[in-house]
Amino acid sequence: MLVLGIESTCDETGCAIVRDGKEILSNVVASQHDIHAKYGGVFPELASRRHTEVMIPVIDSALNKAGISLNHVDLIAVAHGPGLLGALLVGLNAAKTMAFSLSKPFIGINHVEAHIYAAIMSQHTPPSLPCLGVILSGAHTSIIYIREIGSYELLAQTTDDAIGEAFDKVAKVMDIPYPGGPKIEALAKEGDPQSYPLKAGQVKGRPLDFSFSGIKTGVLYAVKGQNGLIDGKDKISKSDKSDIAASFQRIVFSDVITKVLKVASERDCQTIIFGGGVTNNSRLREMFAEAAPNHYLCWPSKGLSLDNAAMIAGLGYHRYLKQGTGDPYDLEALTRIRFST
Repeated sequence: MLVLGIESTCDETGCAIVRDGKEILSNVVASQHDIHAKYGGVFPELASRRHTEVMIPVIDSALNKAGISLNHVDLIAVAHGPGLLGALLVGLNAAKTMAFSLSKPFIGINHVEAHIYAAIMSQHTPPSLPCLGVILSGAHTSIIYIREIGSYELLAQTTDDAIGEAFDKVAKVMDIPYPGGPKIEALAKEGDPQSYPLKAGQVKGRPLDFSFSGIKTGVLYAVKGQNGLIDGKDKISKSDKSDIAASFQRIVFSDVITKVLKVASERDCQTIIFGGGVTNNSRLREMFAEAAPNHYLCWPSKGLSLDNAAMIAGLGYHRYLKQGTGDPYDLEALTRIRFST
């Protein structure tokens, strides 16, 4: 089965062709970082407009790279949430239009669930289930119990900023251009991770949940002073910023690792599957390997960790086989989807 996948949940326009949920024939992504950099984050209206401009060229490019035409496609899969409403509508309406005009089925996919599947399709040998799933991205931070593909239990999540969002906001405090995650990682390599006593937040009555807004404020005070503002004058040297970046990274990653391994112990899970752009961070992978040498850590390949359409197409294959039919044309774009079935 050839599946055409479409991704447009935020600021990446993606289209991919995947055979039988595993073999990636093409995976094209058009980034919008140049548009949003001056705002220090994604500007939703501009994101929607760019999706509209590049959607057809991206689809054409994916088809050309796969060496097929639209008539060869058996199924169209599209991320219908969670995400930015305007951005989602561009991809969803493109999928519906193609499905209708070609008389092909289409199926809506949970973008967060697809991040988990991205790591599964990155492995030569599928990981054993049930196991734990960990989402670490710009919009999501979650620990999930995976019974099987399509059956999950949400165990923990962030109550405020997602971990990737925290990276971007810390970068903005230090006057580092968006997207800040890779730049914070590079800066941290030159710093002392023990130099600043930053703290991760704790959620009262929910010890496994995450809170990263407090540590972001801690970084603001360290850089700008106790009463400082984001656009205020820095109170530290440029070299000190490396120490802050390293300390921030150590604390947030330690918080994630501690909670994930606690859940893994409670659920007797030796396999942990990771998804989301923050999983690209090399220091995160090193710290997990050091803390969990006896666990099987299943990471997505680099091309599948960020938002992409291959993971949408791959998961779409499995969802279609399980569901036995496509979705109706009144399927809606959803800014939030409850991650539990």
